[in-house]
Amino acid sequence: MYPTVDPLAPNGISRRSFFRFAAGASAVASLPILTEAHLAYAERPRFADPNKGIHIDANENPMGPSEAARQAIIDIVPRGGRYLFSGEEELTGIFAKQEGLSAESVIPFAGSSAPLHYTVLAFTSKDRPLVTADPGYEAPMWAAKVSGASVIKVPLADPKGEARHDIKAMLAAASNPGVIYLCNPNNPTGTCTPRSDIEYAVANAPKDTVLLIDEAYIHLCDAPRSLDFVKEGKNVVVLRTFSKLYGMAGLRMGFAIGRPDLLAKISSLGGMNALPITAVAAAKASLLDADLVSTRKKIIANTRMQTLAWLKSEGYRCTPSESNCFMLDVRKPGKEVQAALAAKDMYVGRIWPAWPNSLRITVGTADEMMAFRKDFTEVMNSNTAGLVPPEMPRRLQQAPFTHLS
Repeated sequence: MYPTVDPLAPNGISRRSFFRFAAGASAVASLPILTEAHLAYAERPRFADPNKGIHIDANENPMGPSEAARQAIIDIVPRGGRYLFSGEEELTGIFAKQEGLSAESVIPFAGSSAPLHYTVLAFTSKDRPLVTADPGYEAPMWAAKVSGASVIKVPLADPKGEARHDIKAMLAAASNPGVIYLCNPNNPTGTCTPRSDIEYAVANAPKDTVLLIDEAYIHLCDAPRSLDFVKEGKNVVVLRTFSKLYGMAGLRMGFAIGRPDLLAKISSLGGMNALPITAVAAAKASLLDADLVSTRKKIIANTRMQTLAWLKSEGYRCTPSESNCFMLDVRKPGKEVQAALAAKDMYVGRIWPAWPNSLRITVGTADEMMAFRKDFTEVMNSNTAGLVPPEMPRRLQQAPFTHLS
């Protein structure tokens, strides 16, 4: 059995002023819905001007909304004095038709963070824990704190450097989990869990357990999607967002997809408020842009592969990402490297306690990643104390990511 953990234990987030809560029971009730933006912002070595420097720390898409989405925003702005619920219905209908779903199995939200939070609240409790991967996206753990649920972290499986969910270990970690959270591709590693493993989870999870499959990054990889489990009526909730490939992180739009009875429990906790019509219009235009996903997927993949190849040539090990982020083993305390890069206005992603010598790097533009290479080289060459000798990782670059056990 894996130990339960306190997601609010000191890890960098608690030091930031906007995560200071009132003492006592009211503290839990006041916990916000946390997003990647909050978590990335909290982990920056210092509060930085978002308009200065290079920010490859929050898994954002620097391309922003597509041209069609931008035009749709411009066109809808004059109608900003209206609620226009019909736009939400139309957007939901387009997505449902494209994916072969019933409209009743899809609910739009302002991003996917809210339905993630509500799903954990709805199906976990002090007697029904949350099971999640380690390292994995932290937001579900914060939601579990609100519901009073314990959190069980299960290390990623890494027999061949794959850094993927250990599904059998996750299923064995608790006899009655309320939610098992699977992020595919995983944040922060960018790695995909094989379809066969996810099928095993669906088939073998306890009867009343909800599998929460977060597909925020699914458009960036070739992994099979999980929406068919919803069509089959399984105890599965799938999350989608427009924040990543579609470049709409600041506009906020996403979906929760699941059986209507599951969605009813989720939506009872929130999500019935009118959504920004600009985000709805941009999302609709994005879905109707037939070439957008393939074009952007290729651009991001090329930049990612070039960056990973360069790091490997320099003797560094990275997770075999298929997403817009990866974990980089810097062979010394990651916070030291993070802080040194921040001093150069190069902001890279946070450190997970399970892998203290690794940094999450977001794939930026080609120019941003070239700038990262330069700054990273300078930082790593500035003080070699405590580093693994450079010839060692070159000899071991085919070996597993051994510190990830």
